[in-house]
Amino acid sequence: MSSVTCQCQVSFMTARFVVVDKHRISFDVYHKLPCDLNRAIVVKTGYIDHFSPYQHISNVAYLIEKKEKPRYNQGTFFGRFKHFLDISDPRCLSPGLFFGMPLDRSRQLMEQYHTNTLPLNIDADTMWLAKKVHDAAIHPDTGDVILQPFRMCGFAVYGTPIIVGMLMPNPTLTTTVFWQALNQTHNAAVNYSNRNASQPTKVSDLVTGYLGAVASSVTIAVGLNQLVARANVSPATRTILSRFVPYPAVATASTCNMLLMRRSELKNGINVKDHEGNTRGISKAAAKSAIFQTMLTRIVLPAPLLVIPPALMMLIQKTPILKRFPRLRIPVESLVCVTAFVFGLPFAISLFPQEGSLDVSAAEPELQGLVDSQGKKVTKLYYNKGL
Repeated sequence: MSSVTCQCQVSFMTARFVVVDKHRISFDVYHKLPCDLNRAIVVKTGYIDHFSPYQHISNVAYLIEKKEKPRYNQGTFFGRFKHFLDISDPRCLSPGLFFGMPLDRSRQLMEQYHTNTLPLNIDADTMWLAKKVHDAAIHPDTGDVILQPFRMCGFAVYGTPIIVGMLMPNPTLTTTVFWQALNQTHNAAVNYSNRNASQPTKVSDLVTGYLGAVASSVTIAVGLNQLVARANVSPATRTILSRFVPYPAVATASTCNMLLMRRSELKNGINVKDHEGNTRGISKAAAKSAIFQTMLTRIVLPAPLLVIPPALMMLIQKTPILKRFPRLRIPVESLVCVTAFVFGLPFAISLFPQEGSLDVSAAEPELQGLVDSQGKKVTKLYYNKGL
């Protein structure tokens, strides 16, 4: 097979891909000097085996494309899982220590990228890392630094003590109310800190959602604990059942919070776009689909955090080392909860694509018969599902 060469260029960046055979390509990325466009410096070069266009060209795409799309394919569950695993990576709380990329450095590189003033020795991997560190700490709409406890990457670190508190055996009324209220307060702060700030958020919606979540979680947790306490079962069984009470309480509260916060979407609809990215109108059908998918995510989300850890701890507690050193139970349970957070959170959020789709045939009558810029009939509309 003869080699085929193709080039693509954006601003001062040029990428050249040479197809060696059907399983292998070579690539070079050039940075043309603004002062002399006839000169160029190679900033990345190499070979790619078992070529997959989306997966591998994306490794150098940051140098040649201005669209800041996620690094991994959002059309597959595994791609979404890797994307959210990046966003919730606890190491981003101290990026200078773990990656050698302090937050200030990542902000500087992103600013240079947007102004086409990147140093010539910056490669794609460095820019992907800078984007990861930057996006983990900086609000995309306001540009403000999000406080560490309320970042997605800080969810595991700062949320683990709360989860451990809710999973403590034989809870009292006071401890149940305290941990459930604290958990919903933390969730509300995380939701607010990572909200879509392109449009103002009504304070009344925030307060209503928060109070509804706290009330529902406390009511369900206290009610289930009372049922467990009165159940005609052995003390050991009662202890086991009490450890699983937080899950239905948190799942119901999270769903309640989401429905209260987004009830206006069901009434008014949400924006929908065509495949070209153009907003084509507002759809209540898309809002129903988005909220239904988000509701399922909110139900699944607490399961890895509030079902898997207590189930594992029931097994781990029977090991000789914990029987001999019972004080190790809380540190071990904390480690189990952190692990569940790190992998369980991305798993639940990855169940559905962030950008949902809706067949035009299922949309409102005014959205029927749309055509794109090429005069072709629009068959699908797209919307932001929300988290």
